[in-house]
Amino acid sequence: MKRQCLSLFCSATNSLALLSLLIFSCSKPNSPEKAPNILLIVADDLAYADLGSFGGDIETPNLDQLAKEGIRFSRFHAAPYCAVSRAMFLSGNDNHIAGMGIQGRVTSVQGYEGHLSDRIVPVPDLLRSAGYHTYMAGKWHLGSKPENNPQEKGFEKSFITPEGGANHYNNMGVLPQAPISKYFEHGKEISWPEGAYSTDFYTDKLIEYIQSNQGDGKPFFAFAAYTSPHWPLQVDEKYWRKYEGRYDEGYEKLKSERIESLKKAGMIPEDAILPTSHPRVKAWNSLSLEEQKKEARKMELYAGMVDNLDENIGRLINSLKEIGEYENTMIIFMADNGAAAEDFYYRDGFKELIQEYHTDAYEEMGKENSFISYGPQWAEAGSSPFRYFKGFATEGGMNVPLIIAGPGVAKSGIINHSFLTLMDLAPTFYELAKTTYPEIWNGKAVKPLRGASLLPILGGEKEKIHDENYVFGLEHAGDAMIRKGDWKIVNVKSPFELKNFELYNLSEDLAEQKDLKEAYPEKYQEMLQEWEKFAEEVGVVLPSPKVEKVLKTNL
Repeated sequence: MKRQCLSLFCSATNSLALLSLLIFSCSKPNSPEKAPNILLIVADDLAYADLGSFGGDIETPNLDQLAKEGIRFSRFHAAPYCAVSRAMFLSGNDNHIAGMGIQGRVTSVQGYEGHLSDRIVPVPDLLRSAGYHTYMAGKWHLGSKPENNPQEKGFEKSFITPEGGANHYNNMGVLPQAPISKYFEHGKEISWPEGAYSTDFYTDKLIEYIQSNQGDGKPFFAFAAYTSPHWPLQVDEKYWRKYEGRYDEGYEKLKSERIESLKKAGMIPEDAILPTSHPRVKAWNSLSLEEQKKEARKMELYAGMVDNLDENIGRLINSLKEIGEYENTMIIFMADNGAAAEDFYYRDGFKELIQEYHTDAYEEMGKENSFISYGPQWAEAGSSPFRYFKGFATEGGMNVPLIIAGPGVAKSGIINHSFLTLMDLAPTFYELAKTTYPEIWNGKAVKPLRGASLLPILGGEKEKIHDENYVFGLEHAGDAMIRKGDWKIVNVKSPFELKNFELYNLSEDLAEQKDLKEAYPEKYQEMLQEWEKFAEEVGVVLPSPKVEKVLKTNL
């Protein structure tokens, strides 16, 4: 290069214009600037109202700081179940098109394969082809067969649990399909390290992967797929002790406190109201003193897990700062669905295995031999001010926290209230990486993306990316909804019947308390037509005796 510059200089001594051009061209590097890194952090079963920046009472200083540097999104919608959400945000498409029609079921029915289908392009696959390193650590939940593991879907390096739930300290199984939890690194089975805690270890792994190729000039896409604060509620005592006594007045009190703190934080309107509780929730004052004591400890443990999660997110962020990559990394933090109400310790088909290795005794709560869930009662407090929780297509099952900070974010510390979905993430990543989603992948036609890039919002060019005619639909095992503008129809009854759809105007009724299908019959019919169109478009197979038998295979 020096030799080229000297030769040009000698032949251009009589030309000031050429000399200026020479100086500019010799001083500029030939290679383009490095594309932004992308760090996607997903919390498992985290409630809407947990984070400090959203109005929660749990200590989350690292995420709160991220919110100050970026944008909080108050109306971001995931799917109501873990695997369904993962299929959607790792494809930018509907869960049926992506192959996850029903979580946990592997069938021969199109749309219900139980793993990522060949009708979509996985995000890590396309980003890797665009020159990105691709890493993940944590929960996969998108197929446990070798051909469906992360290595086959575009991840260069990965350490994962393939199942939807696991003990946080060891490999003692918590799900009947995995009596002993298995773990895989780079596609090969590996032992869980003795004494390791899930959130700490997954953070260690991701930091290791990111640093392994540091300095080669390539950007990275990293997926922190945490299993916290998913049941079983287990965490070191130092994290939950700071919350001891905080929840002694019960879940109804916390639910009421949180709606007020959410208003104060600016996340919800001042006129928002609390929805009625799910029928499964028992009144706090109906519990015995011993039951109340145990309930309060459940929430203390949950808070401790969120506290530990935030600490590990801080470790990830600090590692990026140490290697000089923080300023060039877009960080996306989200939850995968609403607060979890399941309690498999007492459920037939699950309790047999769980109780063999675990206890729910008060004295052992939080330890590696303990299996505790915080149930619908605390889940409702976490979902305040929305109706219900994980598993439902109501707002409580789908409206989750989202924070984005980093390159492309023009303003900091603000709240965006526009309607968004998890299918908007993939288009955002592709635009950031300056790559185009293909029509053909591996020789096969793929379905187009169903979301839109968030970059116009992040850059301050627009307040919203979806207008009042945009239709978002979701169906999972009969739990179904259609959103169009401020209007929403939702089904919460089983078995699914078209007549059970309820109609709400969310601009006036965020808590989904006033069914308007009788008051607005024309709007109701319009929304039902949108449902029929959506169901046909994505390939929804509604349960019937014959179909249900097929869908239940290999559960």
